[in-house]
Amino acid sequence: MPFATTDDGVKLSHQIRGSGPPLLLLQGQANNHHWWDPVRADFAAAYRTITFDYRGTGASDKPDEPYTTRGFAADALAVLDELGVERARVYGTSMGGRVAQWLAADHPRRVEALVLGCSSPGGAHGVERGNDVRRSLAQPDRAAAERALLELMYTPAWLATHPGPHHTVGDPGMPAYARRRHLAASAGHDAWAALPAITAPTLVVHGTDDVFNPAANAPLLAGRIPGAELRLIQGARHAYFEEFREVASPLVLEFLAGAPRG
Repeated sequence: MPFATTDDGVKLSHQIRGSGPPLLLLQGQANNHHWWDPVRADFAAAYRTITFDYRGTGASDKPDEPYTTRGFAADALAVLDELGVERARVYGTSMGGRVAQWLAADHPRRVEALVLGCSSPGGAHGVERGNDVRRSLAQPDRAAAERALLELMYTPAWLATHPGPHHTVGDPGMPAYARRRHLAASAGHDAWAALPAITAPTLVVHGTDDVFNPAANAPLLAGRIPGAELRLIQGARHAYFEEFREVASPLVLEFLAGAPRG
């Protein structure tokens, strides 16, 4: 199993599928690379898709120390360096979109094109989920809380015909401390001041019915990043890329194919 080693000695498991120009795929909070399994083939047909398990997830090391989205971006850069990738297209969803913001802002020469899915600028300018959503996820009945999470990700109609397993609801092998570290990293994200520094052609995608990471964040991102495009997928919740795959994947692929090459 291939690993990249960061400057602080953490080993990160990474995975390659497909061939062609490099495309880095960044998953959501407390998830490993399997987040992308349902749709990865859509991108691996045209790109050398690159994923890695964030520290704290999958086969990567799991140090019990503070994590940040900016730190995860540095980890992503370590993976690209290990693979000899100078420039890559980057597609981040959920917390992966937060990580991608830092990667594009801090290392503009490394990002050829950027897609931010169901993401947020964070901080004082980000739109937080409502207290009703927080309560639904914090209820003591674990089965009820897990069902609430699924219904934030997918519509009930889709869940009725797709019983799982679902790859977007967390890495089951994560230690509890690592889950807390991931939650803190995502909650602490604030890239508002850095967003205007992003120079890569950028597409912002969001489901109109996403209340897990409210859809109101999408126009905030698109308005803050110079020249960014905004596309909303009607009726989609947080996992728009999977449930609305037939719309979302072609949309992203068309953007990536048309983005100017630096």
